[in-house]
Amino acid sequence: MTTTYGNVHHPVEIRLKREEKVLEIDFETGESFSLPAELLRVESPSAEVQGHSPAQKTVVAGRRHVGIMKLEPVGNYAVRIAFDDMHDTGLFTWDWLYNMGANKEAMWAAYLEALKEKGLSRDP
Repeated sequence: MTTTYGNVHHPVEIRLKREEKVLEIDFETGESFSLPAELLRVESPSAEVQGHSPAQKTVVAGRRHVGIMKLEPVGNYAVRIAFDDMHDTGLFTWDWLYNMGANKEAMWAAYLEALKEKGLSRDP
């Protein structure tokens, strides 16, 4: 029996496009998403970014040019992404990636607004 740790969504293919700094993921539902490395990095599910409650979430600035060095499968339920800024502690579950893809535009807008509110920039 395969353990999926509660994931509702499951990928059928994941493609890392290093040059474009994009992770493409196709799900068994037929939906496909293209997720920019910058958004993946600033919304990492790690405690470093998300904290231990919504009030502790960190706004990560200066990641406009961040890339993905490698992907490491974690069981049958997630992938660890190693970014070229040396961040690699987040476990991106299939549901986390699906939700990022489905809500990419809203997440991107919220990220830009949070940067603006704190007087921060996407640039290093």
